[in-house]
Amino acid sequence: MSKVTTLEDAVSSIPNGFHIALSGFATARCNIAFAHEVIRQKKRQLTVSQCVGAMEADLMVGAGVVDRIIYGGGSRGRSGQHYCINRAIEKGELITEEFSSLSMTFRYLAGALGLPFIPIRSLNGSDILKQLEKIDPPLVGRLQDPFSGEDWLVLKPLTPDVSVIQVQVADEEGNAWILGPTWDNEEQVKASDRTIVITEKLVSTETIRRFPERTLVHGFRVSHVVHLPFSAHPSSVYGVYDFDKEHINLYAQASRTPEGLQEYLDTYVYSVKDHWEFLEKLGGMKYLEKLRADPILGY
Repeated sequence: MSKVTTLEDAVSSIPNGFHIALSGFATARCNIAFAHEVIRQKKRQLTVSQCVGAMEADLMVGAGVVDRIIYGGGSRGRSGQHYCINRAIEKGELITEEFSSLSMTFRYLAGALGLPFIPIRSLNGSDILKQLEKIDPPLVGRLQDPFSGEDWLVLKPLTPDVSVIQVQVADEEGNAWILGPTWDNEEQVKASDRTIVITEKLVSTETIRRFPERTLVHGFRVSHVVHLPFSAHPSSVYGVYDFDKEHINLYAQASRTPEGLQEYLDTYVYSVKDHWEFLEKLGGMKYLEKLRADPILGY
């Protein structure tokens, strides 16, 4: 059964107050077109979770659609910190649950396996753990190993309402390939109630079946499939296009202040009706072609 739909319809399926897991990582495979549409539809009181906070999360926080973020820190790498997220934290406008990236993955894994908790060693002795132990209701706890008697730190599982996953290739049923780094995306999908797939390329199920080892997202977990080329721009998608350094730097400069961010949103989000108009405003295919990935190197 075909699950192909528009981005507008996919975003409309997300009620206010939902917990959304995002696949982006810093400036790679970010759900940018999705974030733009969430902002245009004026969603509110969302929770966002992400292994490493990425550009789309910063955009959504800056636009006021996110009340809570669960993440392993993050930045845009060379283009600097996430000014919107940091500003919201400093003003007390954003509830934060900050973990390490590994412990975030463990929490998704626990949700994927249906576990009530999952043991971990890596947070012991950290300032991150000291802050987490202050949160009520608790997200971390202690248990005694029944076999050795050893004391163990345990984490509460993460079970998002919906995962939004940027992929290179998918079919109409939602079976999808993630090429290159996958981070915690497979665990996110399995921990969530459902998944929205946003794909660069739409292919036949026969094509998907030729390389079953590449399929990390399986159709029975997917509610919507959105075919939308360059939907992660200005972030990169491995093997398809590189990140747009100029536009990321433009956003970094704009997001330093609330006024600059508002001007950016007015120009690139509110003044366009959809993703295609956004790409045309950038310069269309003539502009985007320079970002195409090298077929040998993959970026």
